Amino acid sequence: MKWDWSAVVDFMPYFWDGLLVTLQILVLGSLISFVLGLVWALLMRVPTRWVTWPVGAVTEFVRNTPLLVQLFFLFYVLPEWGITFSALTTGVFAIGLHYSTYTMQVYRAGIEAVPVGQWEAATALNLPPHRTWTVVILPQAVRRVVPALGNYVISMLKDTPLLMAITVLEMLGEARLFSQQNFQFTEPLTVIGVAFIVISYLASLALRALERRLVH
Repeated sequence: MKWDWSAVVDFMPYFWDGLLVTLQILVLGSLISFVLGLVWALLMRVPTRWVTWPVGAVTEFVRNTPLLVQLFFLFYVLPEWGITFSALTTGVFAIGLHYSTYTMQVYRAGIEAVPVGQWEAATALNLPPHRTWTVVILPQAVRRVVPALGNYVISMLKDTPLLMAITVLEMLGEARLFSQQNFQFTEPLTVIGVAFIVISYLASLALRALERRLVH
């Protein structure tokens, strides 16, 4: 087997297109998972089963079904009911929704780790509930859970190739398209493998830097 650098050069336009889509999925999916996960976590603390039971049922169902099945359902089944979105929009929402059920547990652990004295101090100061959450509890909870949230960002990155199943051409999808058109597989797949390693490593460095900043 001979390595062909010309194939790498020819593949680069495909690679940059796929990289842009992958980063879009990663950033938007992460935002959805972080925000929605926090919403789930706060709803689970509402003191009524009429709220906690449906939220718990939905999040358990989403967490315990494969992401690939959810992608197929959202992209191929919902249009039968008149609900249609683009492949990229569907993929971003699916990956964000799926991982929000994991980030929910991270937020819950962070909130429960806040010392009881902090709650008591907020009560003693007669802070309203929204001020207690936004000024006292959530800043401390989020600071504790940044490393765990960062791990899920890496996991989302590794799951982006699943979106190829609903026609989203992220990095692996572009590599597959190039390979089918040019009958050259080794070079594009190697480039994609290296790209995933580099992006994961850079993301981990950024998250470590953010963790150090929040701690200090």
